[in-house]
Amino acid sequence: MRSIDTTSNFRVRRVTTTRTGGVSAPPYDSFNLGDHVGDDPAAVATNRERLGREIGVGVDRLVWMEQVHGRTVTVVDGPVTEPIAVTDAVVTRVRDLALVVLSADCVPVLLSDSEAGVIAAVHAGRVGARIGIVPRVLDAMVAEGAVLNRIGAFLGPAASGRQYEVPAHMQADVERHLPGSASTTVRKTPGLDIRAGIRRQLVDAGVPAVATDPRCTIEDRTLFSHRRGAPTGRLASVIWMDTEPASLEP
Repeated sequence: MRSIDTTSNFRVRRVTTTRTGGVSAPPYDSFNLGDHVGDDPAAVATNRERLGREIGVGVDRLVWMEQVHGRTVTVVDGPVTEPIAVTDAVVTRVRDLALVVLSADCVPVLLSDSEAGVIAAVHAGRVGARIGIVPRVLDAMVAEGAVLNRIGAFLGPAASGRQYEVPAHMQADVERHLPGSASTTVRKTPGLDIRAGIRRQLVDAGVPAVATDPRCTIEDRTLFSHRRGAPTGRLASVIWMDTEPASLEP
């Protein structure tokens, strides 16, 4: 797992997982967190329990989504027992409630306004990003008290523009809806860099701080990639806030 801490009025924590450290058998080896990819349910449950334990909130306070490549945003005010149906973004103001995005090439987007105490997790694949899931979640965060110029964004591991090859007509269509996403692959073919398009979209919306994990899921074999080899598992990108406000003392 890779952890990034952001300290302000509330302590916001972010984690991304890798393939290693779990109990799933090939081709899901080993830290698969997706329960919809054909893996042994008992192995997935064990992996999820480990995730909850390692980040310190417990498995019952992990919030999962039934990701469908749409633009529905759900606001939650407490733990949920099942994945939130037909949702690709979730927002909360609740401390010690960990919002989880599953991915294996799509872009996981983690957002926070630590002064207002508002966080969000977003599943932004090609389709969802194209139809505007990110602006929808920004609107939902503002409705919960966030301020755009205080929001920090983290774009997790995803398919890179140098590897994500698509037909030319698809590239043109996505670029029209998500400017900045068109790329040329290492094979000199049309490609898409969805993270680049989302980054531009966030900056244009007034989000000043956008950090990007540079890892490409297709290239990096420590990560799951659906395009590199399906069936496969899913990574988790997680965001949560500590119960106690972070100290402002040095």
